[in-house]
Amino acid sequence: MILMVNSVKKILISIENNQIIFSYKTKNSKISSDLINTNIISNNELIFSDIYIKENSKILSSFIKELSVQYHITKSIITKIDLASTILPLLYKATLITSLEIKEEETLTYQICEELIRNGHINTLICYNLQPFMIERLDKFNIKCTSRCEILYLSNFMEKNNLLRYSNIYYKTNIRITFPLSLEDQKDLKDFLEINKYLKVIHINRLINQELENLVNLLTKYNRHNLKIIIHENITDEKIALYLKNKNKQYKKKYKIYLSLEYSKEYLDKNIFKQAIANTLKVCGLIVSSLVILIVTYIGISNYVSFKQVSSIEEDLAKVIELTDPAPIIEQKNEENLEEAKENETPIEEIKMITNKELASLLTVNEDVVGKLTVNNTNIDYPVVQAKDNDYYLDHNINKENNANGWIFLDFRNDSMNLNKNNIIYGHNMYYSGIMFGTLYKVANKNWYTNPENQIITYNTLYENMEFKIFSIYRIPDTNDYLKVFFDTDEDFLEFITMIKNRSIYNFNVPVEADDKIITLSTCSNNGTKRLVIHAVLIDE
Repeated sequence: MILMVNSVKKILISIENNQIIFSYKTKNSKISSDLINTNIISNNELIFSDIYIKENSKILSSFIKELSVQYHITKSIITKIDLASTILPLLYKATLITSLEIKEEETLTYQICEELIRNGHINTLICYNLQPFMIERLDKFNIKCTSRCEILYLSNFMEKNNLLRYSNIYYKTNIRITFPLSLEDQKDLKDFLEINKYLKVIHINRLINQELENLVNLLTKYNRHNLKIIIHENITDEKIALYLKNKNKQYKKKYKIYLSLEYSKEYLDKNIFKQAIANTLKVCGLIVSSLVILIVTYIGISNYVSFKQVSSIEEDLAKVIELTDPAPIIEQKNEENLEEAKENETPIEEIKMITNKELASLLTVNEDVVGKLTVNNTNIDYPVVQAKDNDYYLDHNINKENNANGWIFLDFRNDSMNLNKNNIIYGHNMYYSGIMFGTLYKVANKNWYTNPENQIITYNTLYENMEFKIFSIYRIPDTNDYLKVFFDTDEDFLEFITMIKNRSIYNFNVPVEADDKIITLSTCSNNGTKRLVIHAVLIDE
């Protein structure tokens, strides 16, 4: 008796000439009734249902291993690309199989690429096509790739953003997207979001409502927040402008994704002159209104420029880390520290060795780099510098260029190698651009400081990685009583802790003992009339 099976997919496994071949049984194929229930082998062929494979992957993996030994199988062939995710895990134990060929004329997916890397023993891949960054990725794990297509696949999205290398995808902070997205672009954007760790700004060529909403849904699916989407279009329609305003409010509150509209230079130039002529004919009230608009526009442009400058610096720093070999830098600096210790007769146990490779690489950019500060669910994720005073980095960036944004810096009195009792880090409150300590205001929101995940601050130095637990947050009129670094006795330190705990807007119930060390973050608040201060105690030295 012959039965037709439509409810499940049947996968045929056959063995030919030291090769194991995986393919689908076609719809019209005749399948024995015995096979439907038992999944048996016959004449060097096996047929399994996809459900059976998923439920018995460990058993089948061992079985295929035995087959590879018995039939001296060294190559696996998969006829359809969507079969690969099901079949590749079955080859993990079959270490004799070192070659894989995918027959279907489709581009290799990133998921298959990663599955091959996890496999560990396949070192040769033959497929129809794959992207350049996948070739680089597989080559890193000694997997040789052969493409049957002469022209390597490259979507419009990958080409416009110069995403030819895996490292370019991983460190990219700004990308450009052209609406509407093709199916290939959508697939590659998903791969990008799965790999990338540093994305902060997305530029899109024009507004298409559904495309924008699809993009935001995709970003939230990959848990991407604190992003800015800049729309490059000369929008004058009030309904569209209102739509953007409402969407910006919704995305900002729900996902921490910010929408921004950027007009072309030609449009701005043309309309600024027209507005200037019209303004001369209006009453004083309209003139004042226009001046206010111009001031707001200037501030907006200034903040945007500041954001772009910092984003560019961060991208450059990521490239320095990627391209710099930190080993000779670490060796040289450690020798210098030991020599200095001998000259100053410093006990050898007080000297720490540099271990942080990323920060060591940044010493080639600025020798003042001493650490890196990260505050969860804010934009604060910056290298920290230290000068000979507390003035220099108020108006200089990490490249030592004059810049009103300044940089995040450690108090000059603090020891960057061996922590003091109170270690103070400063930064400007660039509220509108969100750079430096511009998003530190979030820590004073109840839904932020009551989230346990946000209560941990990471501060890594050249010598060690550390975590601090927040125990006090407050705003206070301009004062320096919380900026004390040295304490004569343990009693002085504990009195200091009591003072700053009593100021806190929330009782964190975090104990601080006499032998503890703390970190203090300080920035201006309320237009400079107050200071926003966060204190956290070291929990993992």
